[in-house]
Amino acid sequence: MKLFGPRGRPLERHEQHLPEQVPVDAYGNGGFRFGGMSHRGSILILPSGVHGWSAITPIDITLDGLAQVLEEAADIDMLLVGTGNDLVPIKRDISNALREHGVKHEAMSTGAAVRLFNVMLGERRKFAAALLAVD
Repeated sequence: MKLFGPRGRPLERHEQHLPEQVPVDAYGNGGFRFGGMSHRGSILILPSGVHGWSAITPIDITLDGLAQVLEEAADIDMLLVGTGNDLVPIKRDISNALREHGVKHEAMSTGAAVRLFNVMLGERRKFAAALLAVD
């Protein structure tokens, strides 16, 4: 996973975090564009900002991978989970854990999740997103 700054300069590993929520400008080709940067791979957009996420396919969506979501649960009204090109339901144990932490969530294709997240962000709603990269 690499983030690239506006001039194509690779950011250092410890800088793989944009410390604010921003809309996703584009997605596809295995990554995302947001905040004047591009990122290859999946992302989490949380109240603390945009973070690289190691999940590649829906089966990679685990409680460990969503630990940061659970840490920030108090500041999240809804988590949108973009599961790639197609809708893939969230595993029951993960769904239950999110609910136990008070995080409402909805799975949908990554494209639908990006569009809805951008609208909700524009309305200043307390939404977060876990987005699997698509080709």
